[in-house]
Amino acid sequence: MSDLKNKYPINIIIKSGVKFIFDNIRKKYVKLTPEEYVRQNFIKYLIEEKRFSPNLIGIEKKLPAKNNFFRTDIVIYDRNAKPLIIVECKAENVKINQDVFEQIAKYNMVFNVDLLIVTNGKQNYICKIDYLTKSYSFLKEIPSFSELE
Repeated sequence: MSDLKNKYPINIIIKSGVKFIFDNIRKKYVKLTPEEYVRQNFIKYLIEEKRFSPNLIGIEKKLPAKNNFFRTDIVIYDRNAKPLIIVECKAENVKINQDVFEQIAKYNMVFNVDLLIVTNGKQNYICKIDYLTKSYSFLKEIPSFSELE
């Protein structure tokens, strides 16, 4: 998957000098931040190119933690509402490093999904977890929804 910038049409409005982007999953405008821009483009990629149903995509799902809550950027569910993929989105200027992988690994302690994706819209890493062998491997491409069923 190459750079997603400007690949998909996005709906941006300005209210009182603040930019908002339309979130097709939550069906509302949300404040436009660099990370939100990446998330909205990535969601469009998942729906348009990889054929994931918008009905199976969750945004900012809360995770309990000691004296705190974490929020996943994107969770993709299977048809039985079981989490299938976690996606961590970063702004385009944020380098994907070990800290980002540790963040998504922490989230996966709750979800136990087989696929973890980290993206900044330019770089994308897809990590497949094998719980039987307690190992992982990186994929070159995100599987389509039909390949995961």
